[in-house]
Amino acid sequence: MPTVTTDPKVLAAKFNQTFNAHDEKTLSSLIAPNATFTAPGDIRLEGKEAVLAYTYGWLKAFPDAKINVTHEIVSGPWVVQEFIFEGTHTAPLTGPMGTIQATNHKVAGRSVSINRYENDLGVETRLYFDMVQLLSQLGLMPVPAKN
Repeated sequence: MPTVTTDPKVLAAKFNQTFNAHDEKTLSSLIAPNATFTAPGDIRLEGKEAVLAYTYGWLKAFPDAKINVTHEIVSGPWVVQEFIFEGTHTAPLTGPMGTIQATNHKVAGRSVSINRYENDLGVETRLYFDMVQLLSQLGLMPVPAKN
């Protein structure tokens, strides 16, 4: 039977600190082998390696990326966090529609993650962010015509 022996709030904070430190080795130790992950762009991943590859892709594309949590709710094994993702896009980012070459633009956008923990590991993440806002900040969305 799945258990959580460490407060999920502590586990989520450790993930965020490790993400902000870009510590790939420690990030790997925080994710369950059977982890699932969903994100905008119809991203649906299963398994630790797939989840880590997605995460590492963002860390490489935004080498100064940081997560700053603004609101948090904990209920049982679940942690819901609203946060600001900030970073500078200096390397290619591969996503569902292909690879976005570095734009050297800074981004800052609100995101929400819903995370579930079992046996002190992240087993499920549902990530939500505004893809149009991100693409606009990267300079990839058409500029509306001015009348």
